[in-house]
Amino acid sequence: MTQKQKGILCIIASSFFFALMNLFVRLSGDLPAMQKSFFRNFVALLFAVMILWKEKPKISLTPKSGLHLFLRALAGTIGVLCNFYSVDHLVLADASMLNKMSPFFAVIFAIFILKEKPNRFQTISIIVAFFGVLCIVKPTGNFDLFPAFIGLMGGLTAGLAYTYVRALGQQGVAGPFIVFSFSAFSCIVLLPYLLLDFHPMTWTQLGMLLLAGLSAAGGQFTITAAYCFAPAREISVYDYFQIPFSALLGFVIFGQIPDWLSWIGYIIICGTAIAMFLHGTKQPNSTTQPPTKS
Repeated sequence: MTQKQKGILCIIASSFFFALMNLFVRLSGDLPAMQKSFFRNFVALLFAVMILWKEKPKISLTPKSGLHLFLRALAGTIGVLCNFYSVDHLVLADASMLNKMSPFFAVIFAIFILKEKPNRFQTISIIVAFFGVLCIVKPTGNFDLFPAFIGLMGGLTAGLAYTYVRALGQQGVAGPFIVFSFSAFSCIVLLPYLLLDFHPMTWTQLGMLLLAGLSAAGGQFTITAAYCFAPAREISVYDYFQIPFSALLGFVIFGQIPDWLSWIGYIIICGTAIAMFLHGTKQPNSTTQPPTKS
């Protein structure tokens, strides 16, 4: 299996895990966004610590990789907070649309930071897939300016975080250590808010948040691996699979039935992903070699 194929499988897996995370966050009920965010990252932190303890990978950071690790953690934390804020203050469809700008931004940032330029087919594929997203989420267009700006910043910073994950993978930084650094940083940032505004929880709510954190951990590890394996231009479109996965979970758990426009969106997203995969098999694969170690 090539590095690109591994990256595709990992990013599809991460899409499923993040869809599960959103499901459990919704099932946790009316709790502050900061509290939900803390649990989301705390469980991932515990898993990262256990994996680091078990595998004991060699960790040697250069000044460049240390800076990239900090920027990944900072961008990722801002992305999570912006996403939760937009979900709380915008129509959910609008917030989802803004958050799903992240694959676009990941490709754009990769051009400047990693010098990874997409070809015409990859660019068109990402744009077409985004139109599929629009069919599904059906944004209202009635944006409140400030929350909409915050939501867009969430997509931008998430795309920036994924770009730095790719850079760290090329520099030989272990994936579990990348997840550990991000989770630890975000927990430290969120802890004061949790202590100042902690809301008592039922056992059911606690269980849902722990499951959300477990799902987020799976999503973090797999998306980190994905962007270490392959460039954003080749795999970012597969991140849109989170929306069909969310629709499937919504149908199974809540009995929600998508309308005809949503089905068109699913077909567009899945068709674009298949087209990219088939097109990639006909092209020389620049990601068949492992990421460069340093």
